[in-house]
Amino acid sequence: QVQLVESGGGLVQAGGSLRLSCAASGRTFSWTASMIAMGWFLQAPGKEREFVAAISGGGGRAYYADSVKGRFTVSRDNAKSTLTLQMNSLKPEDTGVYYCTGALSTTALQTTPAYWGQGTQVTISS
Repeated sequence: QVQLVESGGGLVQAGGSLRLSCAASGRTFSWTASMIAMGWFLQAPGKEREFVAAISGGGGRAYYADSVKGRFTVSRDNAKSTLTLQMNSLKPEDTGVYYCTGALSTTALQTTPAYWGQGTQVTISS
């Protein structure tokens, strides 16, 4: 079992930047963050949750939704068991609840993450 806790949401103007963080922890002594792929999903108002970004366990491979390519950067620090989403050139359509997610692979993470955080609200004003 993995616990994920997000932080860093808030209200910013369009064109601005925001940085989200996620702290990961496991229930077993031997658990390490590098065991799982991690990423982010967005649930915009009135819409289903959708994939935003994913990064492999070792951090060597990253994947992005077309809507955020070139604007968002996902990174991780396994020594600190943390995941970060740097969001630049924000648009009103980026508004919603961002969820930190985890899965055994980046493929699984992009469709059916096994682990979810509680979410953090991001609001972009026009």
